[in-house]
Amino acid sequence: MSLEKVSANKAFDGQLVKYKFKSAALGGLDANFNLFLPGNAAEGNKVPLLTYLAGLTCTEDNGAQKGHFLGPASKEGIAILFPDTSPRGAGVEGEAESWDFGVGAGFYLNATHPKWSKHYNMLTHVTLELPQVLEAAGLPIDFKRQSIFGHSMGGHGALTLYLSSVLGGTKQYRSVSAFAPISNPVNAPWGQKAFSGYLQGGVDEAKERYDATELVKKLGKEPVHILVDYGTADNFYKNGQLLPENFLKAARDTGYDEVQVRVRAQEGYDHSYYFISTFGEDHVHFHANFLKA
Repeated sequence: MSLEKVSANKAFDGQLVKYKFKSAALGGLDANFNLFLPGNAAEGNKVPLLTYLAGLTCTEDNGAQKGHFLGPASKEGIAILFPDTSPRGAGVEGEAESWDFGVGAGFYLNATHPKWSKHYNMLTHVTLELPQVLEAAGLPIDFKRQSIFGHSMGGHGALTLYLSSVLGGTKQYRSVSAFAPISNPVNAPWGQKAFSGYLQGGVDEAKERYDATELVKKLGKEPVHILVDYGTADNFYKNGQLLPENFLKAARDTGYDEVQVRVRAQEGYDHSYYFISTFGEDHVHFHANFLKA
């Protein structure tokens, strides 16, 4: 799993580097990711890691180029990891036929349907494989201090990976935030399509593991640090793909207040990176509160 450096760019006194490696989690395929290391990162000063999960049709580049995360992360002394959104080049029949399933749409789960299970294991890729690869490469990152955030499908991924880590007792991530996440995917067309394809047990299987609204109901009194923003002019919100109110109601019914679970409706914003970049700095600062504590 040795890393190959594809490109490097100086940004905000740090370095944004694109790497490539052969991913065991993704069935031996080449996987790309971007890593931003702030200027203060060094062997004697390991920095915390914030992982950004992008949305449908995106790659490891969208968040790095358009999210407005690098400047704030540099000031806070935080590294940001930008994984891809799916395996590439698996050659599974039908994987490139639609924009919301297959290539560019891995949904941050481990597939259990035999057709997809060799390659579509983005959960393992993001939570286990990439940290192991970075650590093995000797990069100056403190893996005891990790947080996660994401957009749309990636917001779904961030919320579910965070909540699962809290439920499982591993507490891999100290905090989570999301821009326009698919918050209740078992009740949204995008989620239903993805789960019916990737999972042997379909939506029923997903309800147990891959739905933030269902997962937050199971938590009880565990302390959490969750921030969600969505735009009121977001067409996917209007069309019932995001369902943030369902997540908020489940969190409140479970006993979480505004301090622990904050869901903000941002007036007039849409689903685009114009929305994300407006609030990107805010989200990085939110995570810095916990990553630097």
